[in-house]
Amino acid sequence: MKTKYKGLILVAIIIVVIAVSIISGFDKERIDIAGSTSVQPLAEQLATEYVADRDNIQVNVQGGGSGMGIRSVSQGIADIGTSSKELSAEDSVGVTAVELGKEGIVIGVHNSNTVDDLSTDQIKQIFSGEITNWKELGGPDEEIHVVTREEGSGTRDAFESVVMDDQDIKSDAIVQSSTESVKQAVSTDPGAIGYMSFAHMSDHVKSLTVNNVVASEETIADGSYELQRPFLFVINEDNYSQAVHDFVDWIKSPEGEQIIIDAKIVPSN
Repeated sequence: MKTKYKGLILVAIIIVVIAVSIISGFDKERIDIAGSTSVQPLAEQLATEYVADRDNIQVNVQGGGSGMGIRSVSQGIADIGTSSKELSAEDSVGVTAVELGKEGIVIGVHNSNTVDDLSTDQIKQIFSGEITNWKELGGPDEEIHVVTREEGSGTRDAFESVVMDDQDIKSDAIVQSSTESVKQAVSTDPGAIGYMSFAHMSDHVKSLTVNNVVASEETIADGSYELQRPFLFVINEDNYSQAVHDFVDWIKSPEGEQIIIDAKIVPSN
């Protein structure tokens, strides 16, 4: 009998804990952020710092790609969409873009590759399939394996806009769904080349200079490094709550700007 009562008491305690958790959740204002996988780590850092001393706010961040982020906020599914590409005229209808900063797009190859620099024209020839072997560029006699991002990726859109002009990326390119997966593919394949976020670069791959300019905070800020794109928060003008307004204002504060700088994003003036 005592065991039965203990069991009932335990169940009652669990119910109370769940009820308290639900009620507590009702007291919090929720901000949902979705979009670019490149912007996602920065958005998560900003969200974590923002809610640390604010008990009444909950910020949820997820990826899905720039295109999904823009659509989600346009349709009122998300409060903030994240994008790593400029908004087109069609994208801009009913929404406002807030630029967090600019980020470089780095051309990465396997660490064993002896090529150090490529021109933007050579990069275009590689990704379009005109150049197919590293020896054509002074490198090893190794077939080039092009690694690219999926359609709808903000990184891909920015890369195509800056580098490819009207040419398509070769149809048999290896497609990856995130900047981290591109880096992983390049780091394990001596013939590979891919483009990835400057903020996510590491010693796992070799970063090439482009037109003899190294990717850095300084060269991205002054525009001498050509391969760069914006990091944007996209907000629905008809669904702009006070909670979202306060969060965006905080991001523009010295505290928010320092987080952006620490993430190797060049903050907007």
